[in-house]
Amino acid sequence: MKSKMIAIALVAFTAAAVGFYPQLQRAATDAPVAIQPPAVDPLANTKPRVEVAFVLDTTGSMGGLIQAAKEKIWSIASTMASAQPAPEIRMGLVAYRDRGDAYVTRVVDLSADLDSMYATLMDFRAEGGGDGPESVNQALRDAVERLSWSQDSQTYRVLFLVGDAPPHMDYQGDVKWPVTIDAARSRGIRVNTIQCGQIPDTTSEWRKIAGLGKGAFFQVEQSGGAVAIATPYDERLAELSAELDATRLYYGDEKDKEKQTRKLEATDKLHARASVTAKARRAAFNASKSGETNFLGEKELIDDVTSGRVDLDTIATEELPEPLQAMPAGEQKALIAGTGKRRENLERQLKDLADQRAAYLRDKVEESGGAEGSLDQSIFRAVREQAVGAGLKYDAPAPAY
Repeated sequence: MKSKMIAIALVAFTAAAVGFYPQLQRAATDAPVAIQPPAVDPLANTKPRVEVAFVLDTTGSMGGLIQAAKEKIWSIASTMASAQPAPEIRMGLVAYRDRGDAYVTRVVDLSADLDSMYATLMDFRAEGGGDGPESVNQALRDAVERLSWSQDSQTYRVLFLVGDAPPHMDYQGDVKWPVTIDAARSRGIRVNTIQCGQIPDTTSEWRKIAGLGKGAFFQVEQSGGAVAIATPYDERLAELSAELDATRLYYGDEKDKEKQTRKLEATDKLHARASVTAKARRAAFNASKSGETNFLGEKELIDDVTSGRVDLDTIATEELPEPLQAMPAGEQKALIAGTGKRRENLERQLKDLADQRAAYLRDKVEESGGAEGSLDQSIFRAVREQAVGAGLKYDAPAPAY
């Protein structure tokens, strides 16, 4: 009797174990995920990142440099995108003037949406100032404290202070630049300085700031001395870029759509107001691996569906782009597939023209004696030397123009 009871118990235990095994297996599989600690930095990922902020004097004497920035910001982005491996690029801007002007600082946060940053840059004008020193201390403080810098070790974080006048060191309540640069250095933010013009007091302060910030000091002519060469490819690149932008379709909830609308408005603004050469430079950047993020933005339907990351059938009708909401499923899929193929064709054309443009520019710069001392070369030299610590390697002999 006793042995019979033991046998029954063994059978029952075995059945229970078999029935419970899938749960045990799932628990064993899920356990490591459950005990993972939360990430310290929500922006951290395995892809290297470049975060660059320009702290830019926008007083009356800086008109030439501001115009150069509007023309060349896309080339600067392309220069940074030429690293191996291709990094994600986030850019920000702190424009500054002085107390008593229309503003002391205006801050544009770091973002991978360079279109929106550029749309803001387009509105800046050179006005105010006039008394010599400017509010450099507050500008640097805002750049270090108010921008959303990441914290992971795979990010090259860098500031470029660009101006022609020294800081006001006599303002009450200012956090003086040595304190701010100490804070930047502790966070792994390099600080480079680019002096426009030759004011001796500025040279002295800019050199000190760069030295304390583990950065480099450069001196360029008052207008910035950026390389500005139009090419036979610019107009067609601008046209192709506009055609490519027109292939974007976005989906998501109301919050997503508000953000997407702002991006599209920024793109429309630059197509309407930017120069042909600036639009060509943007096209060349968007054709790079790093430029995909700026081109696509977030929740772009064509890319998400054709890549297989998102199943069209799982998207709620009200979250689809309005033109697709009333379409039968078959027509939706056909439209997405057709748009995807058209996009691939446009991208091939654009990449080919961008390569031809780059070769043309290299030849022209070489013919003119090189770009030594230019704004382009100054930024490229600093980035190439400093980004190594973030695992980025720049093999190109010269910046993108």
